[in-house]
Amino acid sequence: MNQILKYISDNQNRFLDELNSFISIPSVSTSIENSKDMKRCAEWLSDHLKNIGLSNIQIFNTPGHPIVYGDWIGAPGKPTVLIYGHYDVQPAEPLELWISPPFQGTIRGGNYYARGASDDKGQVFIHLKSIEAFLKNNGSLPVNIKIILEGEEEIGSENLEPFLRQHKDLLKADLVLISDTSMFARGVPSVCYGLRGLSYMQIDLVGPDKDLHSGSYGGSVHNPIQALAEIISSLHDKNGKIKVDGFYDDVIKLTKEERSSFKRLPWNDKKFAKELGIKKLYGESGFTTLERLWARPTLECNGILGGFTGEGAKTVLPSKASAKISMRLVPNQKPDKIAKLFEKHIKKITPSTVKVTVKNLHGGEPAMTPINSPGVQTAISALEKGFGKKPLYQREGGSIPIVVQFKKILGIDSVLLGFGLPDENAHAPNEFLYLENFFGGIRTVAHFYNELPGFMKK
Repeated sequence: MNQILKYISDNQNRFLDELNSFISIPSVSTSIENSKDMKRCAEWLSDHLKNIGLSNIQIFNTPGHPIVYGDWIGAPGKPTVLIYGHYDVQPAEPLELWISPPFQGTIRGGNYYARGASDDKGQVFIHLKSIEAFLKNNGSLPVNIKIILEGEEEIGSENLEPFLRQHKDLLKADLVLISDTSMFARGVPSVCYGLRGLSYMQIDLVGPDKDLHSGSYGGSVHNPIQALAEIISSLHDKNGKIKVDGFYDDVIKLTKEERSSFKRLPWNDKKFAKELGIKKLYGESGFTTLERLWARPTLECNGILGGFTGEGAKTVLPSKASAKISMRLVPNQKPDKIAKLFEKHIKKITPSTVKVTVKNLHGGEPAMTPINSPGVQTAISALEKGFGKKPLYQREGGSIPIVVQFKKILGIDSVLLGFGLPDENAHAPNEFLYLENFFGGIRTVAHFYNELPGFMKK
């Protein structure tokens, strides 16, 4: 490994120059105006995969943007790692808030600033440079590598699931390695092993068949907005527990190891509250803030619509009122089951003075890779070598639907080995990637490839 690590160290400036070329292509997937840039970026990646020594390189056209594939299958009997990433980026607007041009990589204060620096071009490039280090020095890799880079992650990955189903044999692997997440904090290497799922619902209440004058009818009709507020306010008890019948039946309790690991993370409730501009945090009793953020299910009202909301006054008693409700789910909870439980509960508690309709808008399953799995244990060992300090375990409160698709379609777990930071301005002006994490990430991924065969045998 010494020769590999020396190559990584000796070529840092060139790596950044090449990243600049990758970054300079405005691969904004949501914009029709950038369609040619999306194709150009896919072709740039195809050429780069060839240059670093990968083979069987293909650009797969989809009804949307292309998917780039490459592999190196020269290690018979060794594990196969499927690397996933995306080359599309968010729009850069508002441009006037950028200190330096968004598609021109700029270094300031130890950070590399550009659109896509962290999400996800910079993190994709970490893997490409690690692969290059092995192939240019050894002519081989310690593991077999397959890589897919899509161009639609920022717009929902609509064409990725059909691609996975159509090419299951081509993508056969032992695990997926994804770098599109963040470490816990600067100087705190960590590996994410769990994501929450989602059940997103809409409640529609109807009272009278038309809007009414509140002076002429107020006091005789149950206002749908009031009825909706009463329903929403009843969904949690005084301790923050969700009162939907059966909601917690399938929740897996945190292990002692997990709770202990969370407590070792450098977290401060008062600082967190101050950063959010609130005086006091809120949540389910009996759990720490990190446990509530990562490992407990939630129910939140995301929006309310009804009545008159314009400027001035209009004394109306509305006919309709609606609410959007999202529930973040934890491993073992099923979104379809939760949606049915929620609908049943809402219909049960809705007063007879109004009519109710409950819609299931969409959902996604939670995901968790066991801490003791070979992939996670390899990631922990590799992070310690790459960053020189013992890493910690973490989960994330959000969802990454592709992780569930990899498990369902290909039958393999994902290792989330991210090198971003929580404050990296992803999707916002002045997005950046901390350079220590960029180069530390290249070293870490090299160690991951080198050590995975040993952990797979255990």
